[in-house]
Amino acid sequence: MSEQPKFNRGTALSIFKSDRMEDIMALLVSLGIVIVVVALVPIQ
Repeated sequence: MSEQPKFNRGTALSIFKSDRMEDIMALLVSLGIVIVVVALVPIQ
């Protein structure tokens, strides 16, 4: 029986060395966007 090739997750296109660091940076960027939106949208 032939062995399945290892699944390539596409990390060659990433600028980060680890998936965890990429996830943390994505969370921080999204948090920054939320803060900017909350600061700019007037409360009614």
